[in-house]
Amino acid sequence: MSDDDADPELVALLRKTLGLGGSPDPHTAETKVLQNAQYIFDNAIDVALNSAKTKEAAETIWQMMQKKEYSTQTWAEHELHPKAKDERTVDFIFTMDLLNFSFWSELPSDKRFAIEYRGKKWTGYWSLVAALQRALDEDIPITTPEFWANEEECTEEVIKHVFRSATEEEIPLLEERLQCLREAGRVLCREFEGSFLNCIYSANYSAAALVNLLTESFACFRDETTFNGRRVRIYKRAQILVADLWACFNGEGFGEFHDIDTITMFADYRIPQMLHQLGCLMYSPPLEAHIRDLKLIPSGSNWETELRGASIWCVELIKREIERRHPEVKTKPIQQSEPKPPSSADSSKKSTKPEEHIGKQPQQGYFTVTAPDDEAVQGKSARGINAILIDFFLYDTMKELEKEGQESIPHHRTRSIWY
Repeated sequence: MSDDDADPELVALLRKTLGLGGSPDPHTAETKVLQNAQYIFDNAIDVALNSAKTKEAAETIWQMMQKKEYSTQTWAEHELHPKAKDERTVDFIFTMDLLNFSFWSELPSDKRFAIEYRGKKWTGYWSLVAALQRALDEDIPITTPEFWANEEECTEEVIKHVFRSATEEEIPLLEERLQCLREAGRVLCREFEGSFLNCIYSANYSAAALVNLLTESFACFRDETTFNGRRVRIYKRAQILVADLWACFNGEGFGEFHDIDTITMFADYRIPQMLHQLGCLMYSPPLEAHIRDLKLIPSGSNWETELRGASIWCVELIKREIERRHPEVKTKPIQQSEPKPPSSADSSKKSTKPEEHIGKQPQQGYFTVTAPDDEAVQGKSARGINAILIDFFLYDTMKELEKEGQESIPHHRTRSIWY
């Protein structure tokens, strides 16, 4: 070994210290997201938790997920999500979650930013997925790190073309998205031989280590802020990237993570909205009025941090309540070994209409949930549960309620690259 070569033992020790993999024991890596979320919740002033409603919601969520056979397979059922289980899909998911932020709009649905693809108009998160698929169809290497890093090829004009809208409203934060692409391209080409796969290998198939690697190596994944004088980690996009890999690959191959349950829910603006709708989260009058008036909440502010941290902790308590009532879920596999082909009614969405199971109580200002009295749930072997699947389920349900005009409170408005 020459004087210029790095000592491999020192490199391994450094990576282990940073929680970046290199250890055969995945439990050596911790993201600290859950601990930070509990700290935020314990010190929150404007967001509180209704314990009784949280326990009530936990049982209903579990029953509904069992009835719908909700599992990792649900992720791949959407027509826009990639179906192949190969390296190109890994590249697609990394690109998708690199840019997965801030799609909300104040305009009516027919005027908001939308992508026209496969004869349909897609909005929100699905507009991003549709734009990437359309770009690949047009032979634009939008999922290639070398392309992002080349400023002569990956120009602002090209990115504008990729995200050209079917309406007059353009995609929010276009410049920030281009910056995320260029930063990720430079880091991957410089440190990981131009491939995100090498990040997975470096993390030793540990979910926590991969989250730490992402947030350490890429500034655009470093979703941190200061709360009560303490630095707290939320890491929404880094965690959902790991979760999407796990779900897409059904917990196998590139999606096999030994410690997947270290991943928390993904703190955005939809899950707090759904948890409030269920009566789990309660807001102070000033915060609730601010949200109902559709006023912006600054990124990193105490209000925003409390909303996100309390949501993470609330979903954790929901998960724990399900495990307490149904201990069998701890020993059941989470992924679905035999994929269930989607019916024609399910082919364009991930969940059935939640109003079939949720009764509205207008005088209370939120939806009260009750476990569905359905014999179909009886006799089924329980599937595993974790914060990821609960998050996916709550997100899908909230989007359906929004589509049906049954929101009891708007989502909070924060414009940032973190979600």
